[in-house]
Amino acid sequence: MTSEVRECSVARTLELVGAKWTLLAVRELLLGSHRFEEIVRYTGAPRDILTDRLRRLEAEGLVVRSQYQERPPRFEYHLSDLGRSLIPIIATMREFGDRHLAGADGPPLRLEHSCGEEYHPVLACKACGEVVGRGEVGVVGFPAAAN
Repeated sequence: MTSEVRECSVARTLELVGAKWTLLAVRELLLGSHRFEEIVRYTGAPRDILTDRLRRLEAEGLVVRSQYQERPPRFEYHLSDLGRSLIPIIATMREFGDRHLAGADGPPLRLEHSCGEEYHPVLACKACGEVVGRGEVGVVGFPAAAN
């Protein structure tokens, strides 16, 4: 049996942001935590791992670091435009967790859209604007998996 690893954008994205502490750091930046101590506090990440994750996000252009204090040197972290493009991923993961993993107390966080209603992300077709339902998206130009 030979293995044919598929090249895909999911794998490439996971290489960059697939680690738990990386996505939790992005979550905190989206929620307004910009200082290292805040990110550590709200993620529970070990300091050395969080330092590594933030450096990688900065090196890849997802995070911008800016100094806010000289002695000792302290920095804030903000998502770049590229980093903010992760918002739909985080929102969809939150929605999955709220719907399937929240437990008896319900979701720990409620988001409100600018229209005043509770925010729940959906996937929609960019071309026609229709919300995508199960079984409505097909793979084009990719060899089918053997059954």
